[in-house]
Amino acid sequence: MNPFEPSGQSRLQATSNASAVLDAAHLGDIRGAFGTIKRGDTQPRNSLRHRLQTLLAIIGPGMIVMVGDNDAGAFGTYTQAGQNYGTSLLWTLLLLIPVLYVNQEMVLRLGAVTGVGHARLIFERFGKFWGAFSVIDLFLLNALTIVTEFIGISLGLDFLGVSKFWGIAVSAVVIIAAAGTGDFRRFERFSLFLVFASLLLVPVFVLIHPPAGQIAHDFLIPSFPRGSKLSEVMLLIIAIVGTTIAPWQLFFQQSYVIDKRITPRFMKYERLDLWLGIGLVIIGAVAMTAFTAATFSGHPEFGNFTDATGVASGMQKYVGRLPAVLFAVALIDASIIGALAVSLSSAYAIGDVFAVRHSLHRKPSEAKGFYAVYAGLIVIAAALVLTPGTPLGLLTNLVQTLAGVLLPSAAVFLLLLCNDRAVLGPWVNSRRLNVFTAGVIAVLVMLSVILTASVLFPNIGEREILGVLIGGSALAVGMAVGVKAYERSRGIVQQPEQTDDTRPRDQWTMPPLDQLLPAKLTLLSKAWMLVLRGYLVVAAGMLIFKLVQLAVSPGSAAP
Repeated sequence: MNPFEPSGQSRLQATSNASAVLDAAHLGDIRGAFGTIKRGDTQPRNSLRHRLQTLLAIIGPGMIVMVGDNDAGAFGTYTQAGQNYGTSLLWTLLLLIPVLYVNQEMVLRLGAVTGVGHARLIFERFGKFWGAFSVIDLFLLNALTIVTEFIGISLGLDFLGVSKFWGIAVSAVVIIAAAGTGDFRRFERFSLFLVFASLLLVPVFVLIHPPAGQIAHDFLIPSFPRGSKLSEVMLLIIAIVGTTIAPWQLFFQQSYVIDKRITPRFMKYERLDLWLGIGLVIIGAVAMTAFTAATFSGHPEFGNFTDATGVASGMQKYVGRLPAVLFAVALIDASIIGALAVSLSSAYAIGDVFAVRHSLHRKPSEAKGFYAVYAGLIVIAAALVLTPGTPLGLLTNLVQTLAGVLLPSAAVFLLLLCNDRAVLGPWVNSRRLNVFTAGVIAVLVMLSVILTASVLFPNIGEREILGVLIGGSALAVGMAVGVKAYERSRGIVQQPEQTDDTRPRDQWTMPPLDQLLPAKLTLLSKAWMLVLRGYLVVAAGMLIFKLVQLAVSPGSAAP
């Protein structure tokens, strides 16, 4: 479409009531785990009872996406922090709360308003190169992440003395069957059962009863462990950030909100659902860090983390069998949630990109490609974990590396999409939110560079880490100031796009994709894209170097 065509805005107004959704199953009644809302329901929610009923029907996406990220990798990271450094790093979780909310709130806004998945929007608004990059990288990362989830399941099974083969096989069947019923409500009920089962960590916390005063102090007041190597502590902090904010979350929640048929009218309820999910994540993370610290404090194992099985064994040795068993069961539960959500995010993305049926409201016979991707990823991951000689350690490292590469790009596109008035209309970001998010993205890029470099070059030191942080901060500030100065010198003033669409905000939804005006990138947005391209070149170069190094020294690939 010609952006200067006189009839452009008229056409937008004419199609303002049309839907952009790619699968008809994404339109209809909201059939949540705990209630139903009819598609045409426009009644005001005035009474407390009616509001609670609405919340119960909406609840789900935020809780599943957040608790799904407290997966096998999170268990390893949080317990490592507790066993090696006590509760001294709990403050990082407090700092992550606003970051978690802002990132996922933008995603749920995109889902409810556009009706189109994250991958599709990137394709349509930024072109095939970036769309293909996002989907391919996400697909590879998710496949490897699911492998780590089955590693987590195997660790839990090993401690409980259950057959690894049969335990993983049954887990894979359960995960596939949960999504294959063709009943969205049934899937969400199963998922929320797993979410609530994650609270098994609370009785573990109570049984071990770590000191509450110390936990509160370390949660609220930042400090570094005494006598510890700064580079090692910084890398663990970066790992905490990486395990708490994952790229798949963006793709999953946006598509799941669409599949659940949530519209802008229920935005405030979905935001509350997100807050509940964040609360569960923080509770789980604090509990794991604290009870692991209390378990190993004063014992030889303190400061010598191995893996989740080692944590469970230590619990059994020092505090009893019951908390150790509950911890192992919680690990298996978390790994199943993670595998379920991560594989579903891939299936949604593929369905979006190829515009094929991709909904949990459909039976497998009605959406063969969607369910084939979902089940295929689960089967391949389970088979790899069960195959002797698979370099599981190398695969785990690759997950960290690819997550580091994809997260900044996903965050940049998220920010750009949330400032695209053709996509979000009156729901675009405020200026304050943009400033905060841009700052978060700059930090994520720097942390991502450090994390990627640490995986590829394990001997990275304090100087290199501080150099990236200081140099990156200076570059980000310099870029922003330089762009603004250039715009002023050239008299460039960015005017927000205007439409003659007069619908109320809670009724505004994105028109069909082919009716949108072309995306217009500001100078600052173009600068972000340039930085992103440069970052990807550096990250890809480091990854290729490491792969060549592994090929020359095969022994380094051993788990």
